[in-house]
Amino acid sequence: MSDSVAVVWDDALLGYTMGGDHPLHPVRLDLTMRLADGLGVLSTDRLQVLRPTPADVDLLTRVHDPAYLDAVKRAPVDPGVGHGLGTADNPVFDGMYDAAALITGGSVLAAEQVHSGRAQHAVNISGGLHHAMRDRASGFCVFNDAAVAIQWLLDQGHQRIAYVDLDVHHGDGVQAVFYDDPRVLTVSIHQTPLTLFPGTGFPEETGDPDKALGSAVNLALPNGTDDTGWLRAFHAVVPSVLKAFQPEILVTQCGCDAHHEDPLADLGLTIDGQRVSYRAVHDLAHEICDGRWIALGGGGYGLVRCVPRAWTHLIAEAAGARLDPATEIPESWREDVVRRGLRARPPTHMTEGGYTGFAHWDPFTESRVDRAIGRTRNAAFPYFGLDPDDPRD
Repeated sequence: MSDSVAVVWDDALLGYTMGGDHPLHPVRLDLTMRLADGLGVLSTDRLQVLRPTPADVDLLTRVHDPAYLDAVKRAPVDPGVGHGLGTADNPVFDGMYDAAALITGGSVLAAEQVHSGRAQHAVNISGGLHHAMRDRASGFCVFNDAAVAIQWLLDQGHQRIAYVDLDVHHGDGVQAVFYDDPRVLTVSIHQTPLTLFPGTGFPEETGDPDKALGSAVNLALPNGTDDTGWLRAFHAVVPSVLKAFQPEILVTQCGCDAHHEDPLADLGLTIDGQRVSYRAVHDLAHEICDGRWIALGGGGYGLVRCVPRAWTHLIAEAAGARLDPATEIPESWREDVVRRGLRARPPTHMTEGGYTGFAHWDPFTESRVDRAIGRTRNAAFPYFGLDPDDPRD
């Protein structure tokens, strides 16, 4: 097993642009890669930057219906094709099929690197478009690159793949694709579906009752959950189910829209909490599956103040070159933000001074976060032979 790290990147990935003031603006990716480069993260000896190629029809139809692919191709000249296209969330844009296929190809390339052993970790920050369904676009997502990459891994003979979704929104598309497949464990930590799109991800969603009970774990957190609460909840659920499942490869969707400034959601994490979350999944990959880790991007709509810092920390974590949180952001990067006319005030450091300590869960406390933890443990843990009430499980 190589200890090298692959980062999938090409400026062509910026072509996935929904135009105007759409929240999913590709500038967030550009600023991330420029910040990572400016801080020397991309020059780490272990790291190689790889250029993706578009996913072909054979790859895409492992998850998506052929009729849907045809609709995506036709949409720029026939916006009324349906399939969730041509909406405010998923506007049609020129080159949409090719742009979405390139992102998907990037995530499959990341999977190929880890599967072959050419890289121990692989990162595709343009990926993580987890809402796309088999036959429709949803939630800014045209093709479900994460699901395609996981299906590709299954087709290579892997029998246990774990997918952990850190995005503030439920990873509904990936869950839907594999809901009846016991080879894939989907774990999603998100804001309660009572207050946020897509309205799914309740703890009682635990997998197809006939084919794959226990293949889905959902941890739905109350509005306002901060670093301490989020980390308490993560550690009360995720390590236990992953250790019980024993995946061969860990795939994580690292959406950073749980940030307290995110305009589309209502959780309260800081950059520091997100940085620690990436360390947590990285450590679990080494503990459980020999470090085989594929990290994808996802949501995150703080284009200047959140995404570039969070995902620069993600790349640095994967590369084994963790950044000191007190690291100052290069003046040249901040000047670039100003030149672009972006409205947000550029940050000056790679930290927000967030407190990331937390008390481990126990069954004797009672808070909104603890109630969410208890509901998930009660719904999911028995399928793994775990005791919902035992803090050692």
